[in-house]
Amino acid sequence: MPIRSYKGITPKLAEGVYVDESSILVGDITIGAHSSIWPLVAARGDVNRMIIGNYTNIQDGTILHVTRKSSGNPDGHPLIIGDDVTVGHHCMLHGCKLGNRILVGMGAIIMDGAVIEDDVFIGAGALVPPNKTLNSGYLYVGQPCKQARPLNDGERAFLKQSAENYVLLKDEYLEEMAKQ
Repeated sequence: MPIRSYKGITPKLAEGVYVDESSILVGDITIGAHSSIWPLVAARGDVNRMIIGNYTNIQDGTILHVTRKSSGNPDGHPLIIGDDVTVGHHCMLHGCKLGNRILVGMGAIIMDGAVIEDDVFIGAGALVPPNKTLNSGYLYVGQPCKQARPLNDGERAFLKQSAENYVLLKDEYLEEMAKQ
């Protein structure tokens, strides 16, 4: 797997994690059980820590990074991603915090210090500015993103279903790898 140590710290993967061989994980990264990292993901936990929860999927071409600690920001901004999160293709998440059961639409950008509460749908191409909080239970769209409307019951159910679909897919990939 494409895992590299940085300053003596190596990414830690829980049981059942899939990491595509074309991706790269560097440094202080912890990935929870049954999560998946898909092709061409770049994740650098070099100047702060990164935690990815259980049953979470990070899709193709996504960039994950953190913010350095400094005198003006003594903790910097780690990247924390909760459980049952789907991060769509070609997203950028930088030093932000995502709760549980979130879908980040394709091409979205979430910047330093942003906090995304549980049960949020972020539309494709959305820009979440630094230090913005997205409240639980809503769809957010636009650049910069704005609260569009409350999620309906079907959308709330889909947040968990999307994550479950990717657990099934990563299991298929792991089975194929075991046959080779």
